[in-house]
Amino acid sequence: MQDADDMQPTSAEPPRHWLNRTVFGAGLTSAFGDMTYETTNVILPGFLAVLGLPPAILGTVEGIADGLASFTKLGAGYIADKLGYRKALVVIGYGLTGLMQVFMALAVGWPLILVGRLVGWFGKGVRGPLRDAIMAESITPETRGRAFGFHRAADTLGAVIGPLLGVFLLSWAQTLPFGDESGPYRMVFWLTLIPGVLSMLSFAILVQDDRSVPNPKLRFGEAIRSLPVKFRRYLKAVGLFGLGDFAHTLLIAAAASLMVPRYGLVEAAQVAGLLYVGRNVVQTLASYPVGALADRFGHRLVLVAGYGLGASTAGMTAVAFALASDNLLLLGSVFLLAGLYTAVQEALEGAMTADLVSRETRGVGYGVLGAVNGVGDLVSSIAVGVLWTLVSPVLAFSLAAVVMLGGTLFLAGQQEEPTAS
Repeated sequence: MQDADDMQPTSAEPPRHWLNRTVFGAGLTSAFGDMTYETTNVILPGFLAVLGLPPAILGTVEGIADGLASFTKLGAGYIADKLGYRKALVVIGYGLTGLMQVFMALAVGWPLILVGRLVGWFGKGVRGPLRDAIMAESITPETRGRAFGFHRAADTLGAVIGPLLGVFLLSWAQTLPFGDESGPYRMVFWLTLIPGVLSMLSFAILVQDDRSVPNPKLRFGEAIRSLPVKFRRYLKAVGLFGLGDFAHTLLIAAAASLMVPRYGLVEAAQVAGLLYVGRNVVQTLASYPVGALADRFGHRLVLVAGYGLGASTAGMTAVAFALASDNLLLLGSVFLLAGLYTAVQEALEGAMTADLVSRETRGVGYGVLGAVNGVGDLVSSIAVGVLWTLVSPVLAFSLAAVVMLGGTLFLAGQQEEPTAS
């Protein structure tokens, strides 16, 4: 019986070389997109501190926004597989993420910050699974690790430039005559609209979606039930790990909190922001080698190692709080591990999804992956933020480490699966 992929026109076959126009365009788009919201991420903890808002607010806002993004990914993947409108939805998604900055710039308390995050992460939810599905179909199964690794490297390059830009612009804006301490932060939020617009244009101009075929008979429930058992087993490991995998804005807040007695509020926020830049540099440098390594030795094996590094990151953060340490070597090690495990996670979770799910429901598969990750982010970010505020940061990050270790062990017990076309 002829495979569905074989019945597509020959012009729809993926190019032989993995670094094609679509992969490059998706990478450039993500670089601009990350530049937009990572600039926001690095200054957001300081902005909340200026507004007098506690860590529990940050964790709750991040968790709720990640939860919305997760369910949006699920719906977007299904709609794209059914209607075939993937590229247009991705462009709209990047536009909504840029719009988030407007709400941040106008916020005087947590409500508009929450609204801004919800709008931005709704856009993130729309674009993520569709972009990954388009990219997965533009390459061969044997090169998915390298292609996704390159994409994450480009994505994280924007996440390096964005925080650096954020720290620089915040320092510059503080020299301007604003009426209150929040003025410099608002100026930075407005300026981030520029890379937001560039992300939309990059995807619209460069990315090709020649293999997007509508499937009007596709039903949501049937699509979910048709996902392979091996993929569902994989999702259990991803979900368990995700229940401890808190938003890394909480790492910035943790480092800043530990360094305030030594540096003061503003300087501590800037140093923490630079540590986050270091995390993103590590992720950028590691993403492609991680993908190439996984193509050679197996995606699951390398992902297990990355998950282990994630548990170590949370554990070391708990140790830093237990010691009340502002030691830059210890804190720098935390952000180094965070960059390494995120490089593995973001490059290989998507590559493994392409391995396990056939093309006909790949948008749904990426949507379900995003939903599982988002639920984990919702629970973990809120739990860590609330436990930090109401009990202790040591307990909050220790619990996260234990849960992430559980996900690591569960994935380690699974067998490597053959790749899907």
